[in-house]
Amino acid sequence: MTRHQVSAGHGQMPAAWSLVSGAAAGAAGTAALDAATYLDMTIRGRPASSTPEQTVEAIEERLPVSIPGGGNTHGNRVSGLGGLSGIATGVGVGAVFGLLRRAGVRVPLPVGAALVGLSAMATTALSMAALDVSDPRRWSARDWVSDLLPHLAYGAVTYGTLRALDADES
Repeated sequence: MTRHQVSAGHGQMPAAWSLVSGAAAGAAGTAALDAATYLDMTIRGRPASSTPEQTVEAIEERLPVSIPGGGNTHGNRVSGLGGLSGIATGVGVGAVFGLLRRAGVRVPLPVGAALVGLSAMATTALSMAALDVSDPRRWSARDWVSDLLPHLAYGAVTYGTLRALDADES
């Protein structure tokens, strides 16, 4: 089914299409965020962040279940879940903005890109703070820039993709 067929006669995209297109846009944005992060690691020679794994471990401590396996197996699962949590956040934030566009929120690309990127950044920073994994109030200016730039790339690609997928945008 094409965008035209989905929107023809409805005047507005169905909620399911908005949710799916938002999720797809979020997945594209997540790829951009990952690329920007890996580029930063390459340029500066810095290691990967351990905060995704620390976040998974903090969640595990609070749940009545644990991630199975010992030694490397457990660590590998924690690492995998850390990566998956980032993907879930990116897809989820995209889905929310897909629904917001359906509700009529239409802002210029630079504003939308900033809103989406800052929303994703706030989601991760606030969850890490709530779990005592990281305290954004103690981040240096360099830490903020290192987190901000990939999230702005995420926002630009996510919001740009949402606009491109929007049957009412032309």
